Amino acid sequence: MNKFALILKSLLLSLVLSFSAFATGPVNINTADASTLAASLHGVGPSKAQAIVEHRQANGPFKSVDQLAAVKGIGLATVEKNRDRIQLGNATAAKPE
Repeated sequence: MNKFALILKSLLLSLVLSFSAFATGPVNINTADASTLAASLHGVGPSKAQAIVEHRQANGPFKSVDQLAAVKGIGLATVEKNRDRIQLGNATAAKPE
């Protein structure tokens, strides 16, 4: 009985986590806290999310998505992977032409 309950709980947790990954919309990198950034951006965990917040506090708001690459641990590949998930204000960040 305990094994069945453990398996059922594991499956339920996996299902909840799967839906939460799809449920997150664009995130404003100038206002979001570290936990929101980590939950919303691919390849950004708690330490990188905290680095984003600290960079923003030290240097002011991001004026472009590409400025994220200046944050330690965030590269251009991570920026590109998340471009459609990032907002700077009210609009989703567009790719520069």
